[in-house]
Amino acid sequence: MHTQVIVLGAGPGGYAAAFLAADLGLEVTLVEADTRLGGTCLLRGCIPSKALLHVAKVIGEANEMGQWGIEYGAPRIDLNKTRARKERVLKTLSGGLAQLAKRRNVRRVHARGLFVDSQTIELEGGNPDTYQSSRLTFDHAILATGSVAAMPRMFDIGSPRVIDSTGALALEEIPDSLLVVGGGYIGLEMGTVYAQLGTQVSVVEMTDGLLPGADRDLVKPLARRLEKQFTHIDLGTKVVGLRAVDEKIEVRLEKAEGTSGESVRTRVFDRVLVAVGRRPRSDGFGLENTQVTLDPRGFVEVDQQQRTRDEHILAIGDVAGEPMLAHKASHQGRVAAEVLAGAAAAFEPLAIPAVIFTDPEIAWAGLTTTQARSSGRPVAMGLYLWQASGRATAIGRTEGLTKWLIDPETDRLLGCGIVGSGAGELIAEAVLAIEMGCVVRDLTDSIHPHPTLSETLPFAGEAYLGTATEIYKPKRQRKS
Repeated sequence: MHTQVIVLGAGPGGYAAAFLAADLGLEVTLVEADTRLGGTCLLRGCIPSKALLHVAKVIGEANEMGQWGIEYGAPRIDLNKTRARKERVLKTLSGGLAQLAKRRNVRRVHARGLFVDSQTIELEGGNPDTYQSSRLTFDHAILATGSVAAMPRMFDIGSPRVIDSTGALALEEIPDSLLVVGGGYIGLEMGTVYAQLGTQVSVVEMTDGLLPGADRDLVKPLARRLEKQFTHIDLGTKVVGLRAVDEKIEVRLEKAEGTSGESVRTRVFDRVLVAVGRRPRSDGFGLENTQVTLDPRGFVEVDQQQRTRDEHILAIGDVAGEPMLAHKASHQGRVAAEVLAGAAAAFEPLAIPAVIFTDPEIAWAGLTTTQARSSGRPVAMGLYLWQASGRATAIGRTEGLTKWLIDPETDRLLGCGIVGSGAGELIAEAVLAIEMGCVVRDLTDSIHPHPTLSETLPFAGEAYLGTATEIYKPKRQRKS
């Protein structure tokens, strides 16, 4: 078989690339080892986790209604129905993608693809009925193989009670106790789900704060809330050993030098969730038979057009570098398709949004305070605390804040950070403003509906200008 474009991997980046390439008139073959389209995000990541986080949020909101004098009993959880509902969501979305592929005449091959050379793929396993030959030649390939959960060797003790994010999403049981290893977004999101379902959740994080890399002022409101939801949060602590004992996992924890508390201690949990990050899936695909090059961390090296060092191969998504986010992969997939169709496309965003879907949510886009400080870049800030928001007060979620990072010379919007209910939805406006090169007045002169949380975006801009209504801040004095 021969095709103009082969896409290896059917995740958010892969199917976005395949569909647009087909729309642009190219002959496309999509090779995927899984029987379903959607990749890790849809089948084992973003979508199932958000479905379960919705369940957790509803339980949490029901509990908080006691503040209004409305009391509910403890939830009765039918885990079989919960799992079935989650699977229906995945089946619906994956089935929709299959129909879109068919309508676009994208040829699907259910197999694992290995590069024989720069223009040949060897097809292995899968369903041989979907391909007539074990080899597929092509003009160009788009590598979209994604990433996998990192599992350090010390945690591989052969026990089904030590799980990664995929195992956590399977929701086989609601354990009495769960240790989450890693205070990043995956660990905190899944910890939130299990805590609301009734599990005693503990978190251990090597660094001195949750969500390393995120701005501290955004993390603080979430950390305060999680301290009430989780049984323990041990910072500056690492796992130095674990072993299966009967139906439990015995874990040895060690405090970092200079921190308070017992330096080494042993605790026992029903399950341990290892959530220490993800690594690119770049090995095992025969890339050594091509001119593709990898960086020391295993990411495929690409330029702004997603081209690799091999003129026949492009790479997108998690395998092509951080941030490892589905929406970044989708955008890169579209860039790659346009490049192969002859368009002058490039991946050069000013703001890639990141969202932590905990409760409260955390979202940011563009320049962060952490980045500005590390680079020594001078910035001004517009900060609005949600305690002054009518909508936040009405729904009892005043712990949030919205902030803008602003160029003090030009008033141009450089970055935005939000923590609070629905922050993931609110950040999209900030992305548009940053990409369009807006200044603060562009934002504050745009009328927002009242009462909404979206108002906090222009209100933060008004706080910078000194024209805010709901808070008092003296007018900013411009440099002469």
